[in-house]
Amino acid sequence: MAKRKTAALVSVFIWGGGQFFLCKQKRKGILFFLIQCLFIGIEFFSGYWIENLSGLIKHFTLRLHGGFFTRGIWGLLTLGDRAGAKNGDHSTMLLIQGIITVLVLALFIIIYILNVRDAYQTGKILDENKKCPTSKEYIQNLFHKSFPYIILTPIVILVLFVVVMPILFSVLTAFTNYNKNHLPPASLVDWVGITNFTKLFKVPIWSNTFFSVLLWTVIWTIGATCSTYFFGMFQAILLNSKYVKLKSLYRGIMILPWAIPQLITLLVFKNLLNGQFGPVGQLLIDLGLTNERIPFLTDPVLAKITVLLVNLWMGFPMFMIMIQGVLSNIDKGLYEAAEIDGASSFKLFKYITFPLLFKATAPLFIMNLAGNFNGFGAIYFLTEGGPVNPNYQLAGDTDILISWIYKLTLNHQMFDMAAVMCIILFLFIGSISYWNFSRTKTFKEV
Repeated sequence: MAKRKTAALVSVFIWGGGQFFLCKQKRKGILFFLIQCLFIGIEFFSGYWIENLSGLIKHFTLRLHGGFFTRGIWGLLTLGDRAGAKNGDHSTMLLIQGIITVLVLALFIIIYILNVRDAYQTGKILDENKKCPTSKEYIQNLFHKSFPYIILTPIVILVLFVVVMPILFSVLTAFTNYNKNHLPPASLVDWVGITNFTKLFKVPIWSNTFFSVLLWTVIWTIGATCSTYFFGMFQAILLNSKYVKLKSLYRGIMILPWAIPQLITLLVFKNLLNGQFGPVGQLLIDLGLTNERIPFLTDPVLAKITVLLVNLWMGFPMFMIMIQGVLSNIDKGLYEAAEIDGASSFKLFKYITFPLLFKATAPLFIMNLAGNFNGFGAIYFLTEGGPVNPNYQLAGDTDILISWIYKLTLNHQMFDMAAVMCIILFLFIGSISYWNFSRTKTFKEV
């Protein structure tokens, strides 16, 4: 048997054994072996395996006596088998612990595969050259070839537990009955498969609400993004004109809505546009423009228009400043050549200004599109999703998907249905954003 196969076979059972015994790479072999000892030690000493092997435990159960990995996998699969606040199982904690267990186990499996693969590759070098590099030479070569990966590994592990783990928890929650009727530890949470997805699309009250909220979310996203983008572009082109004086003063005034914290702006507008005592409504009455107060935030149609206009006030300065910077870098010779050929101002904008502007700003436009799709603050802090619609399931006329999810989670404790919509929201916005990004020249160039 070739040494490459022998080394790999030994490392299958004793991590680093092939490197240590056959290839004489003792440091590397010991490192892999210590990782194996760590893996076994975590499971062995975090449970009651020693007591069980000693015969001290008559009725051994994974729930009470298993180690880190076995108890974690058991909790993930069962979500507990005993309800009760005193000695019962906490299903959501078991789910979280199970996800952590799977992630840690995946890291050990990756190291195990690397161990076997490295033993095979090292044995191959020994077969071909009759000599293996020393552990020191191997480490030097590894740092030379894989230094970026080594530096990024701790960050990847951190992202795995800080970012990926909550996402997995949210996804898995969609396949449970975790709601106000099943709140641990008083009650257990169970796996229900795709029941929640079926409910969302087949139960009329849920499906009608979902598609209505989704339609308004799309309208809000497109309206909020395009209005701020094109109005910001309009303002930037005006400020870039050679006929405008005191450009710095006007730029400073128009950037104020963006400089003020969004929450403060929304709360101010909420008071200004209040249908009962708001000063805007009173001013319109005093000027004789209307005989009664206008329900800016309580009428279904007016509330949606108001939300879009307030968002326009807050959002256009960002695009204005960005586009003005792009305009200042466009080659003036393009305009001079086009003017000599008789191009009008409209054609200059259509064939030179806009294509160059959009090419430079397309990635930010798409990012803003995705941000507005999840624009929780602009909706919730102004209207709180209202006015209330009796035909909707726990949603208002101006609720978008993310604010509806917030209400379902915080106000009504329907975590399972909220998780279902989080998945749909992610798939929708992720696919649209990727499709748009992949079609832009800027993305292709990167």
